[in-house]
Amino acid sequence: MQFIRDIYASKPAARQPAGVVEAPTRTEAGRAADRKPEIETTSTPARRRPVISFEFYPPKTDDGGLNLLEKHIPALLQAKPDFCSVTYGAGGSTRDKTLMIVDRIQRQHGLTALAHLTCVNHTREQVRELLARIHDLGCRNILALRGDPPNGGEFEPTPEGFEFASQLVKFTRETGDFSIGVAGFPEGHLACQEGKHADWRHLKEKVDAGADFVLTQLFFDNADYFEFRDYLAGKLGVRVPLVPGIIPILSASQITKFTRLCGAKIPPPLRTQLDALDNDDAAAVELGIEYATRQCEELLRAGVPGLHFYTLNKSHSTLQVLKHLGLAGARHGARTG
Repeated sequence: MQFIRDIYASKPAARQPAGVVEAPTRTEAGRAADRKPEIETTSTPARRRPVISFEFYPPKTDDGGLNLLEKHIPALLQAKPDFCSVTYGAGGSTRDKTLMIVDRIQRQHGLTALAHLTCVNHTREQVRELLARIHDLGCRNILALRGDPPNGGEFEPTPEGFEFASQLVKFTRETGDFSIGVAGFPEGHLACQEGKHADWRHLKEKVDAGADFVLTQLFFDNADYFEFRDYLAGKLGVRVPLVPGIIPILSASQITKFTRLCGAKIPPPLRTQLDALDNDDAAAVELGIEYATRQCEELLRAGVPGLHFYTLNKSHSTLQVLKHLGLAGARHGARTG
């Protein structure tokens, strides 16, 4: 399996500018919340195709696991993603399921996988053992996170463990030959009381500790991403890929809950449309596809290195967005015959 750092390095035409890029005053995605035009499929040359990746979470039930492994992952693989990531439950609660899905993605589908790993409830030696297990599975990619405590509450460092994600990054870098990703927060981390600029400086510390790429939390206003990127690249000198995380909305109530938990904001025009949908999830799905498509179009024009989709273990919306973008084709350099 490939190192994800090499996947991003192989597509220089899609990488973000090294310097500061002026952010637009009103984003295309924001304007899309005011209207719903017919979507036309655009054509993106294969040589300029950005890195496309999908995120899954370990289902709680056997039926959910079967649907993910036998239905949604195979469906999404039609879009020829470059890699897939698998989350790690609060406090490591889904550790074994995470590794099982990582193994299936790599062995059954021959696709590079990214295993999430957190600081919560793990000593250094336990992390060392987990890294050895991941390595034995043939996985060479880690998303190093501080993580969320089980059942909510305040984060408390584990004795003989790690307090910050940057420490986990450094330990992983010293322990084995992995490509390491970290999380970034265009609107600032909810728990960072000092504000978003302080949070972005903490992200710089993770990069300095050895991170190869950044996957951002979901956001709906591209201006937040552009400010985040410009500050990191222009002021802090960060040169690793800063990859936007995109979530196609599936229901108004669900996205309201998600954004409340993670601190992301829903722009007022989009909020108004979601409120008008009430409990019509089918209409919310269509709005989500339209909004995510317009959001991605603008991000791609601005030269983002890739698009990381939070699939919520579903395939339809993400596939529709990629089809509208003209990106549901062969990977760069992949053989088609």
